[in-house]
Amino acid sequence: QHQIVSVTLNSIIIINIAVCYFLEHNFEGSVLLSFVARYIQQGWIYFNHSLYYVSSTKNTWNDSREDCLQRGADLVIINSREEQNFIREFKKRTWIGLTDAEKEQTWKWVDGTTLTIRFHTLCLFENSWNDTPCDTKKVWICERKM
Repeated sequence: QHQIVSVTLNSIIIINIAVCYFLEHNFEGSVLLSFVARYIQQGWIYFNHSLYYVSSTKNTWNDSREDCLQRGADLVIINSREEQNFIREFKKRTWIGLTDAEKEQTWKWVDGTTLTIRFHTLCLFENSWNDTPCDTKKVWICERKM
């Protein structure tokens, strides 16, 4: 029997606030806690062993990816239904790290792996992935794995 665990954006914000509280009040913590807290203070969100940054501006896919790389991350790679549901919580049209730029209709993630499963029906919005021209400007989500 499987249990479904639901994580809302509000609970993630509470976790982020708690991490910042511990840091600000000089509680002893691990190196990881300090690392995560620094990112959270810069607007990143922690979820399931990764840090995520949601842009506040819009850009093309290539410029969005470049921004992520400059932040020490890359466009988000969706590895599970839970991660997809987490990304959906932002309720924005977002660039993700999936492209068919090398060969039309051959989808690859930014880490070079081939898309083998879609957790839904390609920018991500309102329960589906959409194939959108890369010069369209959208917000983007960076992911930094821990």
